[in-house]
Amino acid sequence: MNESIDKAVALIGGAKKVVVFTGAGISTESGIPDFRGPGGLWTRYDQDDFTISNFLHSDATRKKLWQGMRDGGLMDDASPNAAHLALVELEKMGKLISLVTQNVDNLHQKAGNSPELIRELHGNMQMLICLHCGRRYPVTIVREKFADSESVPACEVCMGILKPDVVFFGEALPQDVLSRAMMEANQCEIMLVIGSSLVVYPAAYVPVQAKQAGAKMIIVNRGPTEQDHLADIRIDAAAGEVMTSIIEKIKAAGS
Repeated sequence: MNESIDKAVALIGGAKKVVVFTGAGISTESGIPDFRGPGGLWTRYDQDDFTISNFLHSDATRKKLWQGMRDGGLMDDASPNAAHLALVELEKMGKLISLVTQNVDNLHQKAGNSPELIRELHGNMQMLICLHCGRRYPVTIVREKFADSESVPACEVCMGILKPDVVFFGEALPQDVLSRAMMEANQCEIMLVIGSSLVVYPAAYVPVQAKQAGAKMIIVNRGPTEQDHLADIRIDAAAGEVMTSIIEKIKAAGS
């Protein structure tokens, strides 16, 4: 692993345009389970409950979702870990041009990365949006104003349906966000993938785009990914440990 980290240090240290692509694996060290892993959302709920059609047309589905969020799915008390903080340092070095994330946990913002550099492909669970008037609310109102397990949040202005501001099954990714991420991937020198198995599309096209445009790809992930064959450097280890080491070595080298 040390040899791979040294190679990553050389590539990132010599680059001016780095795009980072993060998935659930970067947040597991903050206590947020991978949706597909042990204790993850899909081990406790039926994925069909998270289709946009069921959410819109079924009161029972909406009640189940809000109850699950009240019971510990708000993620508002999670804190950034060492890997998130390392990416803040990468930005301070002036190397980070874009931080593309599949995560909805708001931890990159909490860590201190600039919101204007963050591309949230699947939305942000810390906000709710009214599907009628577009008003937005912090997710904490679910706990503060709708503590009753039988209650379903509604817009205070128009009584419209409130929905977590994330992409449900059956919904398209925000095309403006995806297009910008693809454009920046096309321009980068280094594509640094952290904590993603790269199985969810179209998000996983972003690293592919970077590689096809000539970028070097570094993958840091526990376990195999669908794009290991594209990686110039592959590190199978904890994201916090690896990213802390990389940043420290780049600083020590004066890059």
